[in-house]
Amino acid sequence: MMRILLFLATNLAVVLIASITLSLFGFDGFMAANGVDLNLSQLLVFCAVFGFAGSLFSLFISKWMAKMSTSTQVITQPRTRHEQWLMQTVEQLSREAGIKMPEVGIFPAYEANAFATGWNKNDALVAVSQGLLERFSPDEVKAVLAHEIGHVANGDMVTLALVQGVVNTFVMFFARIIGNFVDKVVFKNDEGRGIAYYVATIFAELVLGFLASAIVMWFSRKREFRADEAGAQLAGTAAMISALQRLRSEQGLPVHMPDTMAAFGINGGLKQGLARMFMSHPPLEERIDALRRRG
Repeated sequence: MMRILLFLATNLAVVLIASITLSLFGFDGFMAANGVDLNLSQLLVFCAVFGFAGSLFSLFISKWMAKMSTSTQVITQPRTRHEQWLMQTVEQLSREAGIKMPEVGIFPAYEANAFATGWNKNDALVAVSQGLLERFSPDEVKAVLAHEIGHVANGDMVTLALVQGVVNTFVMFFARIIGNFVDKVVFKNDEGRGIAYYVATIFAELVLGFLASAIVMWFSRKREFRADEAGAQLAGTAAMISALQRLRSEQGLPVHMPDTMAAFGINGGLKQGLARMFMSHPPLEERIDALRRRG
């Protein structure tokens, strides 16, 4: 809880500093001089409330959404030897990581993948695909589970939601500034908000949202390296590298993980060129090299 409060306080401080900076640079006066009657402080607070509300709401329903979108079956009472082993392994890793035992599930997908989600590190969900359980060795499955437990222990789901909240805030904020500027300055509208405001705002939100997603994906890639390190500590570096190598050997297989869950899976697929900026996961080769350098 303290981690959430500190991160939230930091994000609110960023919003406050942005408001003060805009005032110091005379942005309010510039807008007023061009006929734009806009209270930037109030607008920033409004955008922060709605920006964080959306990301935090998504965080709080993340487990439910994950179960629904992937058809994950949570293991409540192990029925097979494999399910028993899975529960015991997650329990052991959770204890070593210092977190409460998360819910454990299996989702019906042929590709090898896994994910962790939840609003709290002591109220999380860890799930693996049926394909991963069938084709990976026990040590490799354990390493994948350790990686996901690492995400939970690091509080990555909460941090990613708060980063998304900051991004949402500034996308909404600057989109509305652009919309007001276009409406009042370009189209010289003096009677409330004209159609130009709404068109420009929506267009600006789409463009800014697309560009800002690169920031969120950059953070997502960084957290994958940290989760790999956590997995190596919990399950052994050799096992973590072996699991990543196995994932790399299966990269050509179709991925059925929903787009909304892609950032939470261990295998995020492969992209080239500028599209790399929007990858939720680093290339597996880079992750393997990072673990080898770590020793």
